[in-house]
Amino acid sequence: MGVGTSTFVIRWINFLTMLLAIVVIVFGVWMSTHHDGCRKSLTLPVLGLGAFIFLISIVGFLGALKNNSILLWVYLIMLCFILVGILVFTVLAFIVTNNGSGHSVAGLRYKEYQLQDYSSWFLKQLNNSHNWERLKSCLVKSDDCTRLSKKYKTLKQYRLAKLTPIEAGCCRPPSECGYPAVNASYYDLTFHPTSSKSDCKLYKNSRAVKCYGCDSCKAGVAQYMKIEWRVVAIFNVVLFVVLSIVYFVGCCARRNAARSLSKV
Repeated sequence: MGVGTSTFVIRWINFLTMLLAIVVIVFGVWMSTHHDGCRKSLTLPVLGLGAFIFLISIVGFLGALKNNSILLWVYLIMLCFILVGILVFTVLAFIVTNNGSGHSVAGLRYKEYQLQDYSSWFLKQLNNSHNWERLKSCLVKSDDCTRLSKKYKTLKQYRLAKLTPIEAGCCRPPSECGYPAVNASYYDLTFHPTSSKSDCKLYKNSRAVKCYGCDSCKAGVAQYMKIEWRVVAIFNVVLFVVLSIVYFVGCCARRNAARSLSKV
């Protein structure tokens, strides 16, 4: 690849990623002003990511603009760390999300989830009382459970619904409890449960309680996280390929810059 071509490509790629970094930083600032504590917890990681992308982009851009071999070396080393980080995270994500799947229940169009089916990492994180209290407060503040009665006006609609893992695990008692559903957000708890499972005793119709303390809710969150992590892992595979190509072009630009310097 020629000197002009490689430096031109690196220059414009990093110019575009600088713009992307600015967008990420602005998004992080917006999150910091949001009153939702759950979103605020993500502020620092988002701002840190935006700042790091901006830093590496400006180093690569200046290195290509000035045809500076040293800056391009620094750029390639930083990019190498990113590639290794993406690779390690992606492999771990696939390993952690390898276990766990839903169980079909007769008469329901959605699945129910059991906590013991998931990896030990998920169990450790979700059974940690501090972690779960924070997650539970976010679930209570969300409208996952409150919107069910608005979405499904009749009991028939509710029974035919395809609930999400969190809706199935956190907003209702497990089917084995046998509580009759009055509507999408209320169950007849005077009915004697057909199971001795602790989740049956923990469920309450109160909006602030529901089944947020249940293992079925933790399992629903684990399934939700598994799906999200798989999406991120697949995206990371694509990102790894793209950045590997950028790394190759950057190597060409650095080598050409070094040759140009040696001719001076």
